[in-house]
Amino acid sequence: MMTMELDHGWEFRRGFADLPGSLGENRQIVDLPHDGMIGLPVRADAPAGYDSGYFPGDMCNYTKYYTFPENWKNMRVGLKFDGVMMHATVDVNGSRAGEHHYGYSPFYTDITDLIDIGRENRITVNVNAGVQSSSRWYSGCGLFRGVKLCVSPQVHIADDGVFIRTKEITADTAFMEARIEICNETPENRLAKTHIRVTGGKEHRTVCETEQTVWVGAGKTETARLRFAVKEPELWSADEPNLYAAAVTVTDTGVYRTRFEKGERKVFDSCVKQFGIRTVSADALRGLLINGRPVKLKGGCVHHDNGLLGAVSLYEVEARKVRKLKELGFNAIRTAHNPPSEALVEACDREGMYIFDEAFDAWRMAKRPGDFSTYFNERWEQELTAFVRRDRIHPSVIIWSTGNEIPERGGLSGGYPLASRLAEAIRMLDGTRPVSNGICSFWCGLDDELTRGKDATLPAPDHDEETTWDRLTEPFANGLDIVGYNYLEDLYEKSHERFPDRVILGSENYPKEIGFRWPLVERLPYVIGDFTWTAWDYIGEAGIGKSLFVDADDPLVQQGQWAIMPPTTSPYPWRLANDADIDIIGNIRPQGAYRSVVWGSEKTHLYAQHPVHYGKTEVISPWGFTDVLKSWNFKGYEGQPIRLTVFTNADEAALIINGREAERKPVCKERPLPCSVCFDTVYAPGTVETVSYKNGNEVSRDRLETTGEPAALRLVPEKDYIAAECHDAVYIGIEVTDSEGRIVPDAVLRLEAGIEGPGRIAGFGTADPVTEEDYTDDETVTFGGRAAAIIRGINAGQPGKVVFTVRADRADLSAECILPAL
Repeated sequence: MMTMELDHGWEFRRGFADLPGSLGENRQIVDLPHDGMIGLPVRADAPAGYDSGYFPGDMCNYTKYYTFPENWKNMRVGLKFDGVMMHATVDVNGSRAGEHHYGYSPFYTDITDLIDIGRENRITVNVNAGVQSSSRWYSGCGLFRGVKLCVSPQVHIADDGVFIRTKEITADTAFMEARIEICNETPENRLAKTHIRVTGGKEHRTVCETEQTVWVGAGKTETARLRFAVKEPELWSADEPNLYAAAVTVTDTGVYRTRFEKGERKVFDSCVKQFGIRTVSADALRGLLINGRPVKLKGGCVHHDNGLLGAVSLYEVEARKVRKLKELGFNAIRTAHNPPSEALVEACDREGMYIFDEAFDAWRMAKRPGDFSTYFNERWEQELTAFVRRDRIHPSVIIWSTGNEIPERGGLSGGYPLASRLAEAIRMLDGTRPVSNGICSFWCGLDDELTRGKDATLPAPDHDEETTWDRLTEPFANGLDIVGYNYLEDLYEKSHERFPDRVILGSENYPKEIGFRWPLVERLPYVIGDFTWTAWDYIGEAGIGKSLFVDADDPLVQQGQWAIMPPTTSPYPWRLANDADIDIIGNIRPQGAYRSVVWGSEKTHLYAQHPVHYGKTEVISPWGFTDVLKSWNFKGYEGQPIRLTVFTNADEAALIINGREAERKPVCKERPLPCSVCFDTVYAPGTVETVSYKNGNEVSRDRLETTGEPAALRLVPEKDYIAAECHDAVYIGIEVTDSEGRIVPDAVLRLEAGIEGPGRIAGFGTADPVTEEDYTDDETVTFGGRAAAIIRGINAGQPGKVVFTVRADRADLSAECILPAL
């Protein structure tokens, strides 16, 4: 099946389009992927409230005019959507071609019988994300993952019909199997010859070729099974993401009636698929094995949005995300809580990142009024099949997940047999990977009798018997190869006593607890990893990560961490979850630095708590982290007490203030924050430094400096060029610096951006979690002395240059960046 991008030059309109006359001139020309929600004004009365970061839902439509060439007569033509948010209908030339309700899963729509060859055709897609809330986070709206046009002969490779799996790896050979699904759209039985040529290795040479002829019945689909061996294979892993390419050709050789009748001419279909040679297994004795070697998953949950871009997914954006996560120490992501974009999966293949690949956040029992539960009964198998068929060829995917915190986990609404059915459905499509599910405690999911008198607000076991959770979830976990434990680390060893052969995965965990939870993961072989909530900040679930400083006698101190969860303390305009290791523009937050230390980094990280909070009691939400700053700018607080916090895995740390050692302390090894040490001192402008020591020897050091006033804007492009086409993107960091080039962390400047050439500003803003700004306009206000712009290419058809400029509200501060457009 030949595919081509169909992402350039769509007409975008608000509202519903049912007739050509309803399209009108009120349109915007956009390139896909496109998010129709991110540019809407936020408002305090948004139906989804803090769930969506106060973005309202919307109904919108997209129209594309396309002329199909004459040589496509007698060909099959279709549209492949990687995801449409949501309740999509696809019309071609005014006729309904298909519909799709789940916003995150891929789908294919055959339009062969609806198109006029050689004439202009109208393709219109209506989407309805106006039923809010549809997710427990920001969903976005529209064609946010792009569209591909597919064309093939009558005998062709099925959509996502190529699956290549590793059967066995010996000392010098990988034994492989390819399964190629072939569709016969003709009224006659056909013989089809399938040929595979595999290339790869450091020299990108041909490593093997093989072929197989199969009979395909009229109007049927048949699978060609081809076995081949790769000598001295270069295996795929997160550390060494070696990839191969399979060029697949299917040739229609002729008709088979009672004998073979050779066709007058050979018609063929072809595609090229990327794959890796990799095995995965898990057991309670050895843990998780990748290519036979034990691996602990240093994981992070990641939602689908991309911050300033909203829900738009581009390969360059996803690859950047993966690289930054790897730099911090992550080796795995969980696609919380839905199928990811194909761009993200491909980025994980190429960059080297394991994926815990998730299908659903809800089954039959709704979590939000507009979620997929309404359609689950009739559509789950179709959605699960499309998801698995797309992702099963990707080596980065190592574990499937059938769902997250499913209310049916205690057996309600047929949850026990349904859990087994979903797991078995995946195994029928792919038996090479383990199946899991992220199971939480019973803060919901039990009938009225069992919940009577219980506190349903607490996501922790609060029942009389220690074994209640194990007992009630045992039938639900029956079909799982790996059981995901959400926030249930205290049950690991108890569950192991009851289920000694169970493989456990910390599928979701509180970020502030990694210091005392990770040693447990390393010690227990049957626990294969830990996934923090979250690795990358996101829009929605606004303010679940926060801390408040209050007096010791404040009622919040007694009420505890759950008292500051939204919506109570996340009023409009809270936007971001504020719970992640990396912020939405890609900067490492304090909890990310802390995690890297826990995972073994030798770096030392020094932070200061604002002196206005000194002596106060800090109340931290379950998904929050201690509120510290990479700053030594506290004008007006000279001589006032201040607390500094150091993250280090050394034995002791020394504090040096303006060149003189003030104090030396042993590093804390106990909860709540092992691998840290705090110093109390008096604020004095200048330089404060900390030095970490292990066995008396210096390991590393970090420092904070009092900067001067803002003196310049510095632009830091992450690439030195941009492709002149709509799928490329370049992040440009914007830093407010003093006369010595140091970032001024407390600078608050209003910025205005401009651009010339074959590029456009796709996103412009900051990581401020509380804001009303529009990421799609040309204005923002710096946060932490920083901002960012995302420049997206334009299909210009010829080389040129992109000139990006930023000006501050102070007339003497401006900067320019020039990117060649290739």
